[in-house]
Amino acid sequence: MSALPPLFLDLAIILITAGVITVVFKWLKQPLVLGYIVAGFFIGPYFPWFPAVKDATDVHVWSDIGIVFLMFALGLEFSIKKLKKVGATGAITALTELAIMFLVGSSLGRLLGWSSMECIFLGCMLSISSTSIIIKSFDDLKLKQQKFTSSVTAVLVVEDLIAVLLLVLLSTISVSKSFNGGELALSLGKLVFFLIIWFTFGIFLIPTFLKWMRRYMTEETLCIVAVGLCFGMVVLASYAGFSTALGAFVMGAILAETIEADVIHRIITPIKNLFCAVFFVSVGMLVDPHILVKYLVPILIIAGTVILFKSSAATLGFILSGKNLKTAVQSGFCFCQIGEFSFIIAGLGLSFGVINPDIYPIIVSVSIVTTFVTPYMIKGAGPLESKIEPKLPQKLKDALERYSNSAKQTNKSVSVRLFLKKQFSSILLYGAINGGICLLSFTLLKPFLNTLLVGSDGTPLFWGNVLGMIATLAIMLPFVWAMAVRNVNRTKIKELLDSKEYSHAIVVPVLLLRYFMALFFIGLVIGNYIHLAVGFLVILAVFIVLVVLFSKRTISFYQRIENQFIENFNSRQAQQSFKIPTLLENNFYLERIPVTQYSPFAGRMLKNTNFRMDYGINVVSIERAGQVYDLPDKDMIIMPGDRLSVMGSEDQIVHLRTVLDVEPDMLIHDHSDNELNIYRLTVHDNNPFIGQTIAESQFSQHYHAMIIAVERDEKQILNPPSTTMFAEGDIVWFVSPDELDIHKFTRE
Repeated sequence: MSALPPLFLDLAIILITAGVITVVFKWLKQPLVLGYIVAGFFIGPYFPWFPAVKDATDVHVWSDIGIVFLMFALGLEFSIKKLKKVGATGAITALTELAIMFLVGSSLGRLLGWSSMECIFLGCMLSISSTSIIIKSFDDLKLKQQKFTSSVTAVLVVEDLIAVLLLVLLSTISVSKSFNGGELALSLGKLVFFLIIWFTFGIFLIPTFLKWMRRYMTEETLCIVAVGLCFGMVVLASYAGFSTALGAFVMGAILAETIEADVIHRIITPIKNLFCAVFFVSVGMLVDPHILVKYLVPILIIAGTVILFKSSAATLGFILSGKNLKTAVQSGFCFCQIGEFSFIIAGLGLSFGVINPDIYPIIVSVSIVTTFVTPYMIKGAGPLESKIEPKLPQKLKDALERYSNSAKQTNKSVSVRLFLKKQFSSILLYGAINGGICLLSFTLLKPFLNTLLVGSDGTPLFWGNVLGMIATLAIMLPFVWAMAVRNVNRTKIKELLDSKEYSHAIVVPVLLLRYFMALFFIGLVIGNYIHLAVGFLVILAVFIVLVVLFSKRTISFYQRIENQFIENFNSRQAQQSFKIPTLLENNFYLERIPVTQYSPFAGRMLKNTNFRMDYGINVVSIERAGQVYDLPDKDMIIMPGDRLSVMGSEDQIVHLRTVLDVEPDMLIHDHSDNELNIYRLTVHDNNPFIGQTIAESQFSQHYHAMIIAVERDEKQILNPPSTTMFAEGDIVWFVSPDELDIHKFTRE
């Protein structure tokens, strides 16, 4: 018998310990994430009175998988449209928090006597919040559907993107001991480039693929495909130099735009719960009591600074982004911890030898302390705001309200602003697509052709490069044309140029930029495959040929590509009965809510629910067993498993969800007190039932019982029909929930 791998024993210890302790924390009504951390401390190397994990490396691999699933689930819940809607909030809040915490962190480092490099690293470590801790706290506290959580999620996404840039910046500083702005700009451009490439091709290909295989799809195959796509994007992100968490989030956001998003989220939730438990347990394993004692003062000072200043900075950021005081406080108090990115930044400093090795356990300890505090800060934000708000000066409250209201107002965009929006979106989108095609061509197609088509002396053939150039240009043609002339309305441009808004200085350079970019990509391909000089010489001729070749058929082909992309992007939204007008979408939402079997409205007619009277909600449609009933009749009965498409404000929908999407108070109910009693009755010669059928005897009505079997002539009649006639010697088996006294029937 082969030896059992240590991983099996480690997982047994982790899951059993976590299971027992989280049950205790559930009984104490405490967040489960705290229970996971406590469980990790018990099985860690610093608690000698309990079985310890032997192979910590494998455990950390599993915890990394937990982060992947956590970010994947986050992406499934946060679509690109939502990110666009709250993008300004995320950017303003994240940048405000980053700037304040970097200054506070670096200043605190100097007060503690740390070196300049250590102060820079400390400022960066305190700037990034923990996405996993906040999202897990939302799950435990059942706050995911609250109004403020979407804004919090937007800030977390922006912070994760900023963290990627910080890693590049800190790596540059650690090596050169100086700031390299060019390297940072290159990394930012690389990040934006790959995000556009991933989202564009992902939204074009993946929904089409899922639609094609929908008829062959089961929950099992959908789970495998979704997880496979997730880890595929994780690998691509890693090869591109980005974090695995970013790749998982991107794939989740792509799948969030598909019809299958809700089902995917449901089937991966158990997997996410398992691996996330391992992640939080692994964090608890890092708690070292000796470090806590040795550096207790710095740990408490840094932890207090994070809790106080980080939540305050985030609250200020939300206020600056236009949120009201209540939403700003509720959202800002979520950002009172540091997490996984802080560990990565600390590990980076250690690898370059620019920070003291003791800083790493200090940061881990600070993360543990702030993680413990996070659920209580989130829960206490609302009550604290209700106590603070009445004490604020009336002038300050009026000023905050005016600022919030002004931020919500939709200002009419001038023509030039709309023009710029369309032009730069076209340049950015089609530039990224053409760049991606060039990248694939230069890194895959050209080396393949140069290896396949070689001369007798081993050098690549000229015609091989010509073939690669033609193939690349053929694929790029629709997108080059779109970059040059898409969204260019001659009548509108003439109106802009004739206006007195200094449009000449804006419109003309933008149009020239579009033409230049289209020519640039053509020249780039020609120059890479043949010669740079040749590319510049033929670039004008190629552009003229493109204009001639682009007939109506080619334009129609491009239009089909664009329509397919738009259809895939809006596939999930297309499932809604109608689209809320733009003028109303700031105040009204259209959302689907599942009706669970525990909902008090399950089994009730629509007219008896009083949704509109009590909740201010309109039911637009009901989806049941694959059928959609638009504007359902008032006599229609709401059944468990139905999905109601409802329209109302965000607060109204959150209120209604609490009574439709109801979870059981207990996962498993003990029904031992309601067990059926089984009886055995022998039909003797004096029994009055002899000669009667089961129906005629009215046995079930008299005794509140059900006959399940009759033994006759050593044969068994299971579930006998009602026409079965009792005969002498029959043995009748029946069940009843009552304690029956049937001695007169010879109960045995």
